[in-house]
Amino acid sequence: MALEILHEDNHLLIVNKPAGTLSQGDKTGDETILDMGKEYLKKKYNKPGNIYLGLPHRLDRPTSGVLVMAKTSKALERLNKIFNTREIVKTYWAVVDKAPDPVNGTLTHYLLKDKQTNKTKAFNKPGKQAKEASLSYKLIGASRTYYLLEIELHTGRHHQIRAQLAKIGLHIKGDLKYGAKRSNEDGGIHLHSRQIEFIHPVSKEKIIAFAQPPHDQVWDNFFNL
Repeated sequence: MALEILHEDNHLLIVNKPAGTLSQGDKTGDETILDMGKEYLKKKYNKPGNIYLGLPHRLDRPTSGVLVMAKTSKALERLNKIFNTREIVKTYWAVVDKAPDPVNGTLTHYLLKDKQTNKTKAFNKPGKQAKEASLSYKLIGASRTYYLLEIELHTGRHHQIRAQLAKIGLHIKGDLKYGAKRSNEDGGIHLHSRQIEFIHPVSKEKIIAFAQPPHDQVWDNFFNL
C-alpha cells in the first residue's frame, strides 16, 4: 500500500493513515504506519540501515486521517511538548446514526479507561482516576440515513470522540465497540482525522495538513462539504 503524503520536510512526515492500519506496533505484529513511513524514507532517499521516525500522537486502528511523524529526535521532542500542552488544533469528521440535539455544542465528560477491554467509559461527574475530556461539535451534513459531524478536540483522551458521542446516544458508523449496530466490511469506522494545525517545531511556520476521507458510498455522500 502506497503512503499518501500530506506534508514532508527535513523534520516532519505527515500522512493520511488508512483505516485499519496500526499507528504503532501491538501484539498482533501487523504492519504499522511507522513501518510504512520508514520504508518510504528508506526507498526515497536510498538510506541504508535503520531509519529514525518518531510518533508524537496516535490514531486508533479503525480511524483514518492526518497523522504526524517526526524525522528527527529534535522534532519529536518538541512535537511531544506541542501535543501535551495542546498547542495544536485537531479537527475530525464523524458519520453518526442520529442528529445531535442541539446541532452544535460542547461536550465535557470524565473518561475512565478499562485496560482489560481497551474501552473507555464516559461519566457526567468527576470520579476517581477519571480524566476530564472536552470537545466541540457541529452538524455539517445529513443524508437519508447518516449525519456528518465536525469535531474539534480540546483534550486528547483514549477513544475520546467515540466514548463521548456514545454517551449522548450517537454511534459512529461501524463502531461496534461503542454501540453501532453493524461493523464496516473493512474493519474501519467512519471517524476521520480531517485537519491538524500547529506551529512547526523547528521552522516556526504554521503547518496546516488536511486529509480527504476514504472513498466509499457513505463518505462520498459528504465528500464535497
